[in-house]
Amino acid sequence: MAEVSEVLASARIGVIGGGSMGGSIARGLAQAGVMAPERVFVCDHNPGKLQALADAAGIQTRANADELLAADPTVVVLAVKPQVLGALLEQVADRLAGRLVVSIAAGVALSTLEGILPGSRVVRVMPNLPVSVRSGASAVAGGSSATADDVELTRTLFSALGAAKVMREDQLDAEGAVVGCAPAFFALMLDTLTRAGIRAGLPAAAAREMVNVTMLGVAEMLKESGEHPRAYMERVTSPGGTTAAALYELEPLLAKGSYDAVDAALERTAELARS
Repeated sequence: MAEVSEVLASARIGVIGGGSMGGSIARGLAQAGVMAPERVFVCDHNPGKLQALADAAGIQTRANADELLAADPTVVVLAVKPQVLGALLEQVADRLAGRLVVSIAAGVALSTLEGILPGSRVVRVMPNLPVSVRSGASAVAGGSSATADDVELTRTLFSALGAAKVMREDQLDAEGAVVGCAPAFFALMLDTLTRAGIRAGLPAAAAREMVNVTMLGVAEMLKESGEHPRAYMERVTSPGGTTAAALYELEPLLAKGSYDAVDAALERTAELARS
């Protein structure tokens, strides 16, 4: 959309919260070249985090939300924990009026955010931690007051940090349970395969490096080719071979574990939403 390109060219992005996710978003936008560093602002109560962001990406830092909003950002990203989000919004709601506000707080519904921010255009995003290396995945859902351009602008910003897809809000919890938790799932897979290799007699460091590089290579091959993972798996599995024997044992356990893990994450998401 032409309107989105025009807004992006002059936008000023303010990120409230410079922790793992907020800091990664701010740094990623600046380093990806989507936003000039002088147009990216971040605030946090930890001066050390702010200094690290300024040193790494030339981002503009502010000590608190009041100072950040005084810089008049076009888009404000709320990157604080859900437990403290309500108190923060009560303090700054009036100064967020008229702005596009993007929340990454898990379990905090658009209706809740819009109830606290009646004068703002609200969009929810569920990103995952690999946005820190611009290889993350984010789901985007617009609120009732957000325009199509608001949603597209948000999607464009988060696309600079990996992949970003527009979804319905009722799909965000599932996306969080699958994609949001996936970095830990993949890290667990790397760790368990490494430990299996050590148990079979491989040197620990060598096993870890080889498993890590292999997973990265498979991901790159699937991304470049667009091949379905099942087709790739069958292509590298010889009939009656060692991989076939291994998959016979692993697949049912991994499938059940994946389903159960996502169900557990969804249950915990619902618990957090009720608290």
